[in-house]
Amino acid sequence: MARTTNGNILFIMCDQLRWDYLSCYSHPYIDTPNIDRLAASGVRFTRAYCQAPLCGPSRASFYTGRYMSSHGVMANKDPLKLGELTLGDYLRTIGMRTVLTGKSEASANRRALRRLGVDETRGTGLFVSQNGFESYEHFAGLYPDPILPQDLGYNEYLRAHGYGGENPWESYANSAVDTSGRVVSGWQMRNSGLPALVPEPRSETAFTTDRAIEFLKSVSPKERWCLHLSYIKPHWPYLAPAPYHSIYGPGDTAAATRHPDELVDPHPVYSAFMRQTYSRNFSRDEVRDRVVPTYMGLIKQVDDHLGRVIRSLEVRGMYDSTLIVFTSDHGDYLGDHWLGEKDLFHEPSVHIPLIVRDPDARADATRGTTQEAFAEAVDIVPTLVDFAGGTAVEERMEGRSLLPLLRGAGATIGWRDQAISEIDYSERGPRRLLGLHPRDCRAWMVRNDGWKYIFYEGFPPQLFDLVNDPCEFRDLGNDAGYRGVQREMHERLFTWLRRRRTRTEVPTATLFDKGPERDEEMGILIGHW
Repeated sequence: MARTTNGNILFIMCDQLRWDYLSCYSHPYIDTPNIDRLAASGVRFTRAYCQAPLCGPSRASFYTGRYMSSHGVMANKDPLKLGELTLGDYLRTIGMRTVLTGKSEASANRRALRRLGVDETRGTGLFVSQNGFESYEHFAGLYPDPILPQDLGYNEYLRAHGYGGENPWESYANSAVDTSGRVVSGWQMRNSGLPALVPEPRSETAFTTDRAIEFLKSVSPKERWCLHLSYIKPHWPYLAPAPYHSIYGPGDTAAATRHPDELVDPHPVYSAFMRQTYSRNFSRDEVRDRVVPTYMGLIKQVDDHLGRVIRSLEVRGMYDSTLIVFTSDHGDYLGDHWLGEKDLFHEPSVHIPLIVRDPDARADATRGTTQEAFAEAVDIVPTLVDFAGGTAVEERMEGRSLLPLLRGAGATIGWRDQAISEIDYSERGPRRLLGLHPRDCRAWMVRNDGWKYIFYEGFPPQLFDLVNDPCEFRDLGNDAGYRGVQREMHERLFTWLRRRRTRTEVPTATLFDKGPERDEEMGILIGHW
């Protein structure tokens, strides 16, 4: 491949996809040949972590290059501060469109927009209300009747193809027919093994892919673009269209990673999450046997449709000049550690897949390799901006470009030796069980090669020995024999927290010129006799 000086970007994200549920990450049963192809022609990161195991905060880190403690998005409906710069802001300054098809988990900062007199439906107001993206087709994927928007494009699409009603998403994409002929809902996991009423070509994943391909067809050869193709699946509701509902069965699922010892005197926050309805259900084998095969089928469907996207790029002569990133916003416990959903910091929740295919010839030597250096969601913005020829604002950017790891030997020298993640669980069920004020529902994770340490506000920490206990069954947080390790990991976390880039409005380069000499040049004499 030649050096790429004017390339485009395809930024693919799945929602709630575990790192280990792809065949290129050694899942024993699932088959994902198109994602595997990206890994074979790019670099597969084996230790990539999200900055928050929850959709909104995680995506805010992906889109800003900043940690949750810095960008301030703590829950799914939290808006970004208007002063935050996003991937779209960086790329638009160099003439590159940043387009969304699918989910962004964006919320308009209406209070701030009203204060400044900015209309959220047009221009700058529209961009900041979509996390900096130009919304080619926004589809967040969860549309029960009480929160159904009137202008949902997917519903209009379904109606145009004969699937009518007030909410075709609920009536067809999230509904099935059981063996007795009753229409049942995808919200009940017992129905996961049934095919969705919507046919596969009209399903959510197919629709999102269709719109992405329509965008690719619309761009001119000279136009520069970044397409964020963001699938809602395999996020719940766990309901797949035929034939993907039945490709896998209970015999194709990996056993749950959990141990009876985890149920004995568990950490209070962990215990509260284990008591949630979704965790109690996922702790039952009959639930996993029903849901996990469907989860796998939804992943298989995404992979098949990614094959369509890759072929579209190839047909248009774009594939060899497009940087492709494939990742997920967080994982899914699926019954591991007696939990459902995400939120906490075990590997099934916080560890994410990350594959980067760099078309530049300088990346030829690393194609098909794995990279064990710690990568984080905050690295995506600086990587994409670097590839596009832009400049990330130093006083804001907390991630690092991955291009040196993709292109250069010895690039891991001086690289980070840990990964960070955070959570605010104030809007989750455990807050009420624990009787906490919303501001006290915070936890932080730091992990390095050998240890994972989790600090909870108001509760004891957790500590896991990842060398001798890689499955994280034995919590050493209260073990006096590990006080030294706890202190070391706590200091790591405290050092990281002190170094957040909160002075965002002053260019870093100007800081070196500030001081008493400059003041005196301006005639400001302090303390002179």
